[in-house]
Amino acid sequence: MVLKRAFQLLVIATSVVVYRSQLTVKNSIIRQHPFTSGYYAEGDANTQCQPMPEDPQLKFCEDLTFWDLLDHTGTLQERKVLFSCDANRKNWNTVMGPLRDPKPRGSLWLYSPHETVQEEAGSIFEAKTPDAPHAKPVKLTLEGYPEGHDFHPLGVKVYPSYGRNASNVYVVNHARHHSVIEQFVLSPDAPTSIRYVRTLDSPSFVSPNALALTSPDSFYVTNDHLFTRRFSGAFAIVETMLGLPFSYTEHVVLDPSPFTTQPIRSTEKVARFVAFSNGISISANGTLVAIASTSLSRIHFYTRDPTTNTLAPRTTVSLPFLPDNIDFDDEDNLIVAGHPHFPTLTKVVIDKAPYAPGWVMSVTLGEGHGRTKWDADAPVSASSLIPAPKNAKLRTLLQTDGQVISGTTTGLYDNHSGELYVAGLYAAPGVVVCKP
Repeated sequence: MVLKRAFQLLVIATSVVVYRSQLTVKNSIIRQHPFTSGYYAEGDANTQCQPMPEDPQLKFCEDLTFWDLLDHTGTLQERKVLFSCDANRKNWNTVMGPLRDPKPRGSLWLYSPHETVQEEAGSIFEAKTPDAPHAKPVKLTLEGYPEGHDFHPLGVKVYPSYGRNASNVYVVNHARHHSVIEQFVLSPDAPTSIRYVRTLDSPSFVSPNALALTSPDSFYVTNDHLFTRRFSGAFAIVETMLGLPFSYTEHVVLDPSPFTTQPIRSTEKVARFVAFSNGISISANGTLVAIASTSLSRIHFYTRDPTTNTLAPRTTVSLPFLPDNIDFDDEDNLIVAGHPHFPTLTKVVIDKAPYAPGWVMSVTLGEGHGRTKWDADAPVSASSLIPAPKNAKLRTLLQTDGQVISGTTTGLYDNHSGELYVAGLYAAPGVVVCKP
């Protein structure tokens, strides 16, 4: 009874603190906005944003990440895209629910936009140029993955390959009994399979969601809730809806040897007291980290010490939607994808709506917009929903009522090709590519 009463008092006290900051957020995400079928900042969304080729397993995708193939000097030679999908998400979603059937596995896919692709069956697809139709993504075979081991991938990150060496890959897996992180190895010389190395588990992995690598054998991982649907459904809903700052991010260091009996050398909490920590990303120079606070529609920026991986709060930027995954591009613009109308997203989960709206924005720290008109080209301008940020510039890259892609979760921008990749949580196909 004492613990229960203490929790109730904590909820009430915290709710008073966050209520005022949530007023703008609630007005933005509960009100339905007049989105068009699709707006793309670099052209026509309906013709220049094309879905990946259809496949029964290539849907309900969560995270996208670049796999950079570099030479020995660190010069980029080729850029591929790795993404995580789960066609069974409507039966097993430990963040939003439901928790009905964990058996059918999710999948990992590798997309090589401008090279010849060979499938496991042996068929060859012609090399593609930037103006040609999409190459076909390849569903990766999970080589050596334990029989009977669940696989429900969420966040995924891959370390760059230098001189065509194999890369470590880490995947958050919302498995049947509890969430873990899977380690794989991906080789440029075997691009149709990914080799299982080990499963990483820790008592501190309460609700792992997204990853950002700090070396081949270390990473940040966000834990989006303290109370999870799997073990305390009612408390998890309260934590989410009230924007309670119970989630955290930790830095994990591994033993490089795959044969050790204790693969995790250390875990350290580096960012505490965030409401619904979701996506996380590190800037190109490694000195800036961003963490999405989904419940409060904010991005928290931290100054990072690359030698210790500690984080110091720097600034916070508000958004007109619920941010999901985030990724810095090569020029340190943060690409943020998220959900502008949460009620429709929940209807899609129970098949009461065909699709949910999506929004992808670029956030650039520095001088704000001031009194000038900003984000004016988007059909629904961010300036009509939130005050002008004083510490950043926001620009809509993609906006849709859900017809271009439903439930946007990740935006990934390639500064070299100008292509924007967008994943959709309840979209089929689950990824679109927008070409300038």
